[in-house]
Amino acid sequence: MNKLSSRQRKILLLLHLIFASIMLGGQAVFVILALTASVTDSVSVLQACYTIMHLLADSSVRASTIGTTVTGILLSVLTSWGLFRHHWLIAKEALTLLTIGIGLIGIYRWTLRGVELTGLAGSNDWDTAGFAVNHAWLWTGIALQTASLIAMFVLSVWKPGGQRRIYKRPIKEAKAR
Repeated sequence: MNKLSSRQRKILLLLHLIFASIMLGGQAVFVILALTASVTDSVSVLQACYTIMHLLADSSVRASTIGTTVTGILLSVLTSWGLFRHHWLIAKEALTLLTIGIGLIGIYRWTLRGVELTGLAGSNDWDTAGFAVNHAWLWTGIALQTASLIAMFVLSVWKPGGQRRIYKRPIKEAKAR
């Protein structure tokens, strides 16, 4: 497979960073909305928080997760980084799988369930059966998702662990060159 030119690599990296930034910004919005939902006494504010979170889960979270994953894979495959050459890349790939599961499946379902439960007739949504449990699951997903995204950013900057042993050249071969 052909490697990317410097210009192509920079464009792909820029797209990757844009998608990753959208993901992290979306997480900040989720934290704010979940905090607001946790402390509000207003049914309409609670409904609005869950409606907005579900809209984000169904749109920008999906698009940014897919965009980041696709551009990340392309950057790995089409450059010298490789998919499994470095420990930090393998860690990012594992965190990506966790992020995909939490974001595309978990947060989507928990926000949808919250929208459904806040729409039920009743004086207090927190008394609705299952609402508090669903909210706790949502918070758990948001916390794990946020921690995963921050860890991926840290891994991208510091690149700890270096190259895997099977990809390093033997010392004798390296000295001969």
